[in-house]
Amino acid sequence: MFLSALHRRNPEFLRAAAALHAGGSVPANSYVLDLDTVTANARAMRTAADPHGLKVYAMTKQVGRNPAFSGAVRDGGIDAAVAVDMACARAAAAGGLRIGHLGHLVQVPRHEAAAAAALAPDHWTVFSDDKAAEAAHASAAAGRTQNLLARIHTSGDRFYTGHEGGFPAEDILAVADRFDALDGGRFAGITTFPALLFDRATGTVVPTHNLGTLQRAAAALAATGRTVEVNAPGTTSSALFGELASAGATQVEPGHGLTGTTPLHVGREDLPEIPAVAYVSEVSHEHGGRAYCFGGGLYIDPVFGDYPVRALVVPGGDLDAAFLADAEIPPPSAIDYYAMLTPPTGRRIATGDTVLFGFRIQAFVTRAYVTPLSGVSTGSAHVEGIWATDGRPALWP
Repeated sequence: MFLSALHRRNPEFLRAAAALHAGGSVPANSYVLDLDTVTANARAMRTAADPHGLKVYAMTKQVGRNPAFSGAVRDGGIDAAVAVDMACARAAAAGGLRIGHLGHLVQVPRHEAAAAAALAPDHWTVFSDDKAAEAAHASAAAGRTQNLLARIHTSGDRFYTGHEGGFPAEDILAVADRFDALDGGRFAGITTFPALLFDRATGTVVPTHNLGTLQRAAAALAATGRTVEVNAPGTTSSALFGELASAGATQVEPGHGLTGTTPLHVGREDLPEIPAVAYVSEVSHEHGGRAYCFGGGLYIDPVFGDYPVRALVVPGGDLDAAFLADAEIPPPSAIDYYAMLTPPTGRRIATGDTVLFGFRIQAFVTRAYVTPLSGVSTGSAHVEGIWATDGRPALWP
């Protein structure tokens, strides 16, 4: 889906990724990152957020909680992360980012509350009074008073399957009072997910019913004299910061915006963030007239629905000799050991050829490598290291 955008907007990155794979520096089954572009993207987001007074927390799960990525984001002026779970929080902190937000989307397990409090998150989201009590107790034991966010919902809101949970929005005033009564806790604000969603029919990003729920709850809280944080994640590009701020948001959480891979980035050329991630594979063998390339990270984001997948075959790592091939990827019910490539008429795909895909990645749910590059912007691209998708150094080769 993003291969065309990469070729249009960041061809030198593709050139570097292919050449480094052909030279043996980048493994097959590797999400390759352009750190120079990530830093530029983070800087663009920071610049767009500041006039609106928005706090910006970087999501790192989609790049496997990679420490080099965290450093590139920090270099662009974003110094805090949102952690989707405790593994994410530990990796982001180890990578040099402050924990700006914890507990959303995944609540903190009971016996990890003390570890979470030790990370001193700016904000900690809870879905229930039980979880609020756990967070407050752990924070009090650590000598802190924790800012707590309440996940809220009402009739008409939507969640992805398995994301459900939170407090009825109609009860938010009582929830706030209960949080404030906790030793070690204080009510700080509200959150939901998703606040924005990509609409396939129009090719635009639209506010969800959930965002209206945040607005109404924030207004009710403001009427009592409270000043609250409004955390509004979902499909976050700097092009939408003004709209979110106008709706009352005080916190945004870019993930794919930092790699230029939100759904908006597929076709729009005017967005400041530039695509900065590619999936690199290699041809393993031929069978039945098709070439099989290594998988492990063949993740197709369901946000786009079904679409024809194509790959760029790069003989000898030379982008000028590259050609497109139709690709078939195993369904989510199967293990993605290989993707199958059908060469165009008159072309041959050989064992060892580099293969490039453009995915909207979620590295942390795959078994791929993560391989960040520095120096693409100066023509001196080199590999910064090779990591597993949990943020730890990989055992390779």
